[in-house]
Amino acid sequence: MTYASIIDAELRLIRPVDLLEIDHLARARDWARSGAVLCRTHPPATPPMHLVSYFPVVDQGHILLGDHISSGLWLPPGGHVEPGEHPRDTVRRECLEELRMHACFLRDGPVFLTIAETIGANPHEDVALWYPLQGHAGQIPAYDPREYRNMRWFQFDDAPLDDSDPHLERFLAKLTEHALAA
Repeated sequence: MTYASIIDAELRLIRPVDLLEIDHLARARDWARSGAVLCRTHPPATPPMHLVSYFPVVDQGHILLGDHISSGLWLPPGGHVEPGEHPRDTVRRECLEELRMHACFLRDGPVFLTIAETIGANPHEDVALWYPLQGHAGQIPAYDPREYRNMRWFQFDDAPLDDSDPHLERFLAKLTEHALAA
């Protein structure tokens, strides 16, 4: 099985809920099948489009967000997929690195996909697979202070949407509407 087919299989697990997600999935599938390099090979932005695994930690209508140092946004934890690495293994690795905890997946695969242009000196596109994890609202993990200034639990309705990933609101709506959150 080729790496592109592994990524395509992950993409096929996602059931889109809106036109933007349908568009993002079609673009991601075409990109994965194109023969392009899918993973970042040289930080911060080579190639200019690459895979990321987000792993939002949720619990009964709450989401854990970190005040991310380099972006200045409140973001769910996540990280770049290493060349040849399965995106779920990225979640496991990054969860240990960023939150000092083991990943407890809510589903066998990703539930959401986004393509977003990053901000900053080296803009690029992140193709993000979103894998929700089970957490315990109120318990703040021992997060990496090199990545985050702070970390907080937010009720879905109170998440800082103006200072977060541009797709967070859609992700939370998908979790709520389809009973995907624990």
